[in-house]
Amino acid sequence: MSKITRRVFLAGGTAIAAVTLGELTRSNRSLAQSGTINLYSSRHYDTDDELYNGFTQKTGIKVNLVEGDATQLIERIKSEGANSPADVLITVDAGNLWRAQQEGIFQPVSSSVLNNAIPSNLRDPGNHWFGLSRRARVIMYNKARVNPAQLSTYENLADPKWKGKVLIRSSNNIYNQSLVASLLEVHGAAQTENWAKGLVANFARPPEGNDTAQIQAVAAGVGDVGIANSYYLARLASSGKPEDKAVAEKVGMFFPNQRERGTHINISGAGVIKSAPNKAGAVKFLEYLVSPEAQKIFALKNHEYPVVSQVPVSGVLSQYGTFKSDSMNVAAYGQKNAEAIRLMDRSGWK
Repeated sequence: MSKITRRVFLAGGTAIAAVTLGELTRSNRSLAQSGTINLYSSRHYDTDDELYNGFTQKTGIKVNLVEGDATQLIERIKSEGANSPADVLITVDAGNLWRAQQEGIFQPVSSSVLNNAIPSNLRDPGNHWFGLSRRARVIMYNKARVNPAQLSTYENLADPKWKGKVLIRSSNNIYNQSLVASLLEVHGAAQTENWAKGLVANFARPPEGNDTAQIQAVAAGVGDVGIANSYYLARLASSGKPEDKAVAEKVGMFFPNQRERGTHINISGAGVIKSAPNKAGAVKFLEYLVSPEAQKIFALKNHEYPVVSQVPVSGVLSQYGTFKSDSMNVAAYGQKNAEAIRLMDRSGWK
């Protein structure tokens, strides 16, 4: 990975960010032919450095990394227009990828490598973006206060028996928006809104914090159950900090809806920018990310579930067991996103 552009942070369109990206625009479009790709990423995981370095070692193509949150990066690419230096956008959640597609910043990619490696429900039907890793949105429960036999489905968390016991982050979180969008796809608006109102009535506290905060609150007994992505608990369990391990020891992971459609699955994924200076290098990069060696990095280093079935999960994550995942095409999360946000607002989900 290029040391000069090791990490360029976007800060809401500040002058510094604009100048730095302006330099990329002027210089790196010409560098594309000499073996460089410009990667815009909202994945803030240091473990991803191993992916970028592995790609460079395998192909000789260097990676210039630009980081920011998904909204900042999408807006930046739009503002840069046809002169954007970006080759690839990688981000978390299919909802964000769908939004980027709707903004017209991706181009379709024809790749038998990607199509053969990635299940069809984990990529855009038009091949504008592709899932690279999977995350399960699961129920975390306090082992001392909940018997897992009491748990069953996401829908059941709206039952009054959970009043004052449910922990979850705010409605502006894309992970929760996508979960609600998936329920809209299954149940329709009326039933999903009733569920959301019931869930809100069962909140142990007003939504606050990230997924890790929900797990910590479950461990502390603020609530009995919480909803969070699977890898957050695995990170705590594998942490070198005694306080993190103590939290993980108190919390169990339950995979909802196993007797029917399966547990809600989302992705981290990427697409090639429409104006990519180095389209060939960008496609090679995506193809590398679904190779067994790259999929092992997603799985073993960040405790995500691989999209390639032959690749094993991390030892820490495997201790929570196997599960049936929902086969819904994740593009539905983006298609239903606006409706999900309106519904959550009407339900009083802050």
